[in-house]
Amino acid sequence: MDFRIISIGALSGHELWGEKSATRTAHATTTLIRSNGRVILVDPGLPPDVIAARLKERTGLNAADVTDVFLTNFRPAHRWGLAAFSNARWMISEMEREVVGTRLIGRLRDAETEGADDMVKLITEDIAILQRCEVPPDRIVDQVDLFPLPGFTPGNCGLLLLQTNSTTLVAGDAVPTVEHVEQGQVMRGGFDLDQARESFMEAIEIADVIIPGHDNLLLNPTRRPM
Repeated sequence: MDFRIISIGALSGHELWGEKSATRTAHATTTLIRSNGRVILVDPGLPPDVIAARLKERTGLNAADVTDVFLTNFRPAHRWGLAAFSNARWMISEMEREVVGTRLIGRLRDAETEGADDMVKLITEDIAILQRCEVPPDRIVDQVDLFPLPGFTPGNCGLLLLQTNSTTLVAGDAVPTVEHVEQGQVMRGGFDLDQARESFMEAIEIADVIIPGHDNLLLNPTRRPM
């Protein structure tokens, strides 16, 4: 099993930099994992043509070589480039799929009642994407396990990469940036703040290397030798 960062993400407004409003377009960090012939892309956060080009630059692979796409959550910044991987299997955690699906159906009914045709179209498109996403097994492939980290979204779910002498956690929005790790904070505005804190602490406890939702990978500072 091996992995590689394809694209480093960013927050639209970084609260720990003192930014109080959006100053850029949010996009998630995208990770490629290869194991036993499976090529798994996590959180394609850039537009389809851009993420396909980054994949080629970073690995020599074409979009058609990706066998699976895993979304740590359903936020748009984590799935912007999905269309580039139409031949792959799309996956998301069961909890995220169920809660988001219920919310989308409610929003669709409200939009239909209000006669908001543009909103109906957008929500219908999101529902179609979510319906295509499958619920993966607890172990996607050898050395790649689901690691639920709910809180910022109802079913945010990471991937735990099990290597001989270390563990790497693709954390999604449970651990958004390096600064959040350094300051021991979770992002504001999440679904359940207490649950998000619990997931954050669990991520710190288990991982030697953390791949945040919107930043470059980092060594877990609690595991560094004194």
